[in-house]
Amino acid sequence: MNCYVSLPFLLGLAQLCPCHTDMTNSKMHEMRQPLQSHMRAKRTWVWHNFFVQEELTVPEQPVGRLRSNLDKGDASLIYLLSGDGAGSIFIIDNRTGDITAIKKLDREEKAYYKLRAQVLNVNTGKPVEPESEFVIKVLDINDNKPQFLDGPYETRIPEMSPEGTSVIQVTATDNDDPSYGNNARLIYTLLQGRPYFTVEPTTGILRISSQMDREAKDQYLVVVQATDMLGLPGGLSGTTTVTINLSDVNDNRPIFQLGLYHMNVSESAPVGTSIGIIMAEDSDIGENAKMNYSIEDGSHIFDIITNNETQEGIVVLKKKLDYEQQRQYSVRAKVTNSFIDEYFPKDENSGQTTIIKIRVEDADEPPVFSHLEYLMEVAEETPFGSYVGSVFARDPDVTNSPIRYSVVGCSLFSIDDNGTIVITERLDREMAAWYNLTVTATEENNLQQVSEAQVYVHVLNVNDHAPEFFQYYETYVCEKANPGELIQTISAVDKDASVEDHRFSFNLSTEATSNLSFTVRDNQDNTAGILTSRSGFSRQEQPVFYLPILISDNEIPSLTIFIFMILGLKQGQKQALFPDKCEEFRENIVTYDDEGGGEEDTEAFDIAALRTRTVMRTKKTRKNITTEIRSLYRQSLQVGPDSAVFKEFILAKLEEANTDPCAPPFDSLQTYAFEGTGSLAGSLSSLESSISDPDQNFDYLTELGPRFKKLASMYCSRVHTKN
Repeated sequence: MNCYVSLPFLLGLAQLCPCHTDMTNSKMHEMRQPLQSHMRAKRTWVWHNFFVQEELTVPEQPVGRLRSNLDKGDASLIYLLSGDGAGSIFIIDNRTGDITAIKKLDREEKAYYKLRAQVLNVNTGKPVEPESEFVIKVLDINDNKPQFLDGPYETRIPEMSPEGTSVIQVTATDNDDPSYGNNARLIYTLLQGRPYFTVEPTTGILRISSQMDREAKDQYLVVVQATDMLGLPGGLSGTTTVTINLSDVNDNRPIFQLGLYHMNVSESAPVGTSIGIIMAEDSDIGENAKMNYSIEDGSHIFDIITNNETQEGIVVLKKKLDYEQQRQYSVRAKVTNSFIDEYFPKDENSGQTTIIKIRVEDADEPPVFSHLEYLMEVAEETPFGSYVGSVFARDPDVTNSPIRYSVVGCSLFSIDDNGTIVITERLDREMAAWYNLTVTATEENNLQQVSEAQVYVHVLNVNDHAPEFFQYYETYVCEKANPGELIQTISAVDKDASVEDHRFSFNLSTEATSNLSFTVRDNQDNTAGILTSRSGFSRQEQPVFYLPILISDNEIPSLTIFIFMILGLKQGQKQALFPDKCEEFRENIVTYDDEGGGEEDTEAFDIAALRTRTVMRTKKTRKNITTEIRSLYRQSLQVGPDSAVFKEFILAKLEEANTDPCAPPFDSLQTYAFEGTGSLAGSLSSLESSISDPDQNFDYLTELGPRFKKLASMYCSRVHTKN
């Protein structure tokens, strides 16, 4: 079966679609022919597309006609319509198959509708053909104007950008069918923004057509229009705005407000004082307006500090000023931008300069010393009033006031009005080698103006101290000593300072050259040894030897000391009760349980034993000894205060105290135990004895009774030891 599209439908379609008026009669004739390409088995008609124009305002718009080839026109068949919009938008004449649109259509809401048609036998109600599907397409008309969905626009570009620079691209949208005619084909134009901007007609790209200076105008408003139908008459249009802000570039250099600045500063102003402020202006903004100030001539007296908050230049003092030397300065200052724009030549930021005139004001200044520190030297033991050195200070002001000097806090030195320093007391280097003096200079016309200087006085050494023994030596020689035996090593010290290390020489004095008992050997290391030169010493014959030794230093002139070395003899001693502690008995207190009743107790022990066994020391002829002898033998126990021996003893001790270098430097009371006569038991004291306890014989303690048994057991022994 074949299906034909009725000619009235095609004619109606041609009338509804003016844009398809080029459809020829031949094409219509072809459409009347059977559509062989759509023939299907067991089907007597086929579907086809129908077209209807949108936005028509007629009450009913014919769409087309469906007709089966089985329809004989006898009203035996009816047509039914179903699918999109069937009954609500589209209706069909059951008898003729004519389809009509009963509502205005909008292609932008729905571009096509799918419907199904069926032919039924009126008598049987059964389909005479299978159901067929067809499409009704809505034809577009230019009923939508272009719209800028992203507008309005705002953008930013650098000022002074070159011509042709792309600014922004605007895009408009047209809801009409872009595939049907020119309804959605747009053209862009500028309504506002010339001569600085242009727009590409087809792309909507906005470009710069002339350079712009932000300092002249920093914002521009551009109006862009989009028109469909390629801008032809009858086309629809829409507009949008583009706000263009110009960002700053560093195209302006800073400029000083003044070409000449005047400032004043006192000569007494300290370093770092702010003298004044200079200011430059820059038309740029932000980072491009930041600037640096500097001294162009490299002045070492003034400097300029940039205040980053206010962009001011602060002129500060870099070095002390002197009104008397220079009263006015002319300084050239320069200002440049902190940041240089790479798009502009370097000479654009070469900077600008200005002149600063600075006048120095006079001020009353304190005296000025020729030096802040002085170093002087003076030898020790220099007489009172000797010259040490001199200082000099002056008044730097024009008045040139006289100066008075003084030494602060030290009475050993004085200074006159000429600045000459002298000593007021003798100086001893061994007491103090350095003196740190503070000397002040005061203006007589203004006592408030005072300056200070430090004076360091070095006391030079004078060889005024002779060498002396390093320590006190208590020297003994054994009676059985052999020749060449070392009995003592001595060393010396010197209180004086020495440029080089001290060197001492040791020799026997000329008076002792005939001495055949001892010799002195210089070890060449500031020590010397005393050696025996013979044997056969006897304490009974000569208990003490006096050896005069000369010690000389290496200073110029050299000082020599004459010292008597006293040597005592020792004899073989008994075995002590405690051999390891024999030398310590003098310093220990021995206790035992026997107690007495005091002076009135005559019952505790028999005093007759003491009276009958009086121990007497053998009286020997007194030797002629010098004042250096530290202890003397007891000459006799039968002497009194008026005895010549007693007087000689006291005078010897007095002379010894007066010449003793270890004695205190003030008056003192020296006491000595001298028992004299009247003691039946003799004396048990070891005072005045040149021999020690181990040299004495205590065997008599065994004969004093049971009360002295303890002492006898400690000090008496039948066994004798050698030295």
